[in-house]
Amino acid sequence: MANNEVVQEKKKNILDLFVEGARSGFTIGTTSLLPNVIMAFVIIRVLEVTGLLKIIGIVCAPVMALWGLPGEAATVLVTAIMSMGGGIGVAVSLYSNGILDAVQVTMLVPAIYLMGNPVQNVGRCLGISGVNTKHYAMIIGICVINALLSIWVMRLLLLFI
Repeated sequence: MANNEVVQEKKKNILDLFVEGARSGFTIGTTSLLPNVIMAFVIIRVLEVTGLLKIIGIVCAPVMALWGLPGEAATVLVTAIMSMGGGIGVAVSLYSNGILDAVQVTMLVPAIYLMGNPVQNVGRCLGISGVNTKHYAMIIGICVINALLSIWVMRLLLLFI
């Protein structure tokens, strides 16, 4: 035991741990979440100004009505495929503009998280792990199916609550 040194870690007090965690959380929030949410607000505003949001609402209304949602809610789901933070930002923007109500946003939140931004994950995880690219569409499709099923489940749960 020639190298029998005991390495003692300096114990950090609770305040140091809190500050370290707050710094880490702030960094994650400002570098990962905030740009997506701002992008979502900008996208919805551009869609509103150009009239495309109204067109999307009309075109998607029959399909989204299956879940008890206005057609514009399709923008939340499409954005969530790209970015979870973006999906939340679009939902909040539609809520603040009176297009979605609180119950509809509640129905959409699990769907946003179940989609889990698969487009980003395809590049980050599946691409480097060697998953065959022919399976990507199926993987993304399963995310979408789970999300749509979750909207019905939430709608059913909200009927009883």
